[in-house]
Amino acid sequence: MAASKDHGSDTPDAVAASLAEATVVRLPVYFRGLVELAEEGVTTVSSQQLAELAGVNAAKVRKDLSYLGSYGTRGVGYDVGFLMQQIGRVLGGNEPAPVVIVGAGNLGKALSRYDGFGASGFPVAAIVDADPGVVGRRIAGVTVRHVDDLHRVVKETGCQVGIIATPAAAAQGAVDRLVAAGVRSILNFAPTVVTVPDDVGLRKVDLATELHILGYYEHRRGAARATG
Repeated sequence: MAASKDHGSDTPDAVAASLAEATVVRLPVYFRGLVELAEEGVTTVSSQQLAELAGVNAAKVRKDLSYLGSYGTRGVGYDVGFLMQQIGRVLGGNEPAPVVIVGAGNLGKALSRYDGFGASGFPVAAIVDADPGVVGRRIAGVTVRHVDDLHRVVKETGCQVGIIATPAAAAQGAVDRLVAAGVRSILNFAPTVVTVPDDVGLRKVDLATELHILGYYEHRRGAARATG
């Protein structure tokens, strides 16, 4: 069944370079929905179904996927496996990108046990911490190494992505160690602002800020109910 059409002349790098940031942000959401469908044995998906999984409208899904050269088939939809391959190719070349987590506290432990990383192509290959009482323990099948060994750990495991799960005061030091070890993609969960060189990609996940935003809208709804 020919469920998709691919612009074979476009390399993954060329496609990725042409995408708007908003589309890049949505592609992992589509990928996650496709993984769920694949695990359920679903082989085709409509733009409407994918839109519902991603929380957007179907027209936006079709437009985003058209940038990848995927147009689906009228009355049939998109081939789930092929679409996963296309999105995975653009997001990371369908090659696993091993992850090192810096910080083996409660957050670091929770992140290391999150199956979604591995399913999305980001297996947790290493965990490091500065606490001698934690070093040597196994978390989710990975032995915690001392942060002083980070350079060696990155070299041995080939880690390409670093996740900061330290207290705020230790975050910049952890970032600096990752950069010195050669890691060029960092995801920061620590509740603080960190800086990186221009050639290092940095994304921040601020859980407290997201909760505050939710609190703001909840307060507005409460006020509206009170005056209504």
